[in-house]
Amino acid sequence: MKSKPALSVLIVISLLLLEGCISYSFTGAATNARTIQVEDFFNNTDLGPANLGQTFTNKLKEYYQQNSSLVVVKENGELQIEGTLTQYNVTPVAPVSGAASGRLGDPAALTRLTIGVRVNYVDTLEPKNSFKEKTFSFYADFPSTQDLSSVQESLERKIMDQIFIDIFNATIANW
Repeated sequence: MKSKPALSVLIVISLLLLEGCISYSFTGAATNARTIQVEDFFNNTDLGPANLGQTFTNKLKEYYQQNSSLVVVKENGELQIEGTLTQYNVTPVAPVSGAASGRLGDPAALTRLTIGVRVNYVDTLEPKNSFKEKTFSFYADFPSTQDLSSVQESLERKIMDQIFIDIFNATIANW
């Protein structure tokens, strides 16, 4: 009878010791790297704002700093990201007939802003995780009655946030 409490204590101690051997990151980051180098993204779009590349680069660095324990460095990063903004398109979507919309001559109820980037990623610790020329893109729709300039900043932020998640998942989260 006295062995049952002793056995219970032994099991609890064993479980606690085993728990110390397991590590989990709530960001899902599956890397042992400590540094990341993000080169300036070149803006190769016809319609995008002139500062889009710099804005994208700075916000991508911030995303890695906020969502991982990686330190952003200027050179010799264990992880390295570079890329080009390749797409900044504004296109009509959700076509409607003039009679159905109540507005004659209105070809679309919504307009879509799409941003795309091409990314090169080098993992110096695990080269098999590296990739070249992987494309990421996302879009956001807005009413055709609104001018792009009135919603541009919020749409760009929404689109870039999703692209950052996708890049993060493809690089250090390995999803």
